[in-house]
Amino acid sequence: MKGWPRMYHRRHAVFLLLLVAASGSGATQPVLVDIATVDASIETEPRYAGSNNFMGRPVRGYRVPRVLLTREAAVALSKAQARASELGLSLRVYDGYRPQRAVDHFVEWAADPDDTLAKNEYYPDVPKDELFARGYIAERSGHSRGSTVDLTLTRGGEALPMGTGYDFFGALSHTENPAITGEARENRLLLRRIMEGAGFRNYAREWWHYTLVDEPYPRRYFDMPIE
Repeated sequence: MKGWPRMYHRRHAVFLLLLVAASGSGATQPVLVDIATVDASIETEPRYAGSNNFMGRPVRGYRVPRVLLTREAAVALSKAQARASELGLSLRVYDGYRPQRAVDHFVEWAADPDDTLAKNEYYPDVPKDELFARGYIAERSGHSRGSTVDLTLTRGGEALPMGTGYDFFGALSHTENPAITGEARENRLLLRRIMEGAGFRNYAREWWHYTLVDEPYPRRYFDMPIE
C-alpha cells in the first residue's frame, strides 16, 4: 500500500483545542479533539495525509496524520466502537474533520483534466469532467463542520469486504446498491446499524460516510489545518 502506514494508533496523544476561523460569518469557535484521546482502540488511517487517495498525493491542510472531530462526535464514535467491539470488530476511520482548504484542493484537482494519477483505482468508469455534475466533488463538505466521519469495519486488523474501496466514485458505493450482495452487503448494513445506534446518519451515496445527527455546528465550515 502506498502513502502513510496502514494504521495509526495515537495512544498517547493530547487533546487538541483548535480555535478555528469560520469560513462564513460569525465567530463560533469549535473544539476539535484527536479521537485517540477519546478512544485509543479506534483504528485510524488518515488517507488524505498521504498518497493513498483519489488524488494520489497529500491533500492541502493535512500536515500530520491525525483524525480530529468535535468532542460530541468523538464521544458518539466511541459508543459505536464499543458496539463493534462486542461483535469482535473495530472501527477504522479514514477521515474526520476536513479543512476547507482541503476541499478547495479537491475542486482544483477536479478541474484539471490531465491529472488522472489514481483514476484506475478510484474512478475508472467516470469521466473526470463529470465528477462535479455527478456529485462526487463539491465546493462544501460536511466534514468541514467537524462531525462527519468516513470509516469501515475491521476484524483482526483486516478491513471487512464492502464491495468497493473507500472513496470509490461510482454507483457501486451507494450503501444499498442492489448489485452489492452477500457478505459485502451484510457488512455495509452492519456498519450502518452500529453507527445509527450511536447517533449518526449515513449519506446514502457513500457507504463509508456518516454525520452526527445532533452535530454542534450544522451550518458552519472551518479551515484550520490539521497539525
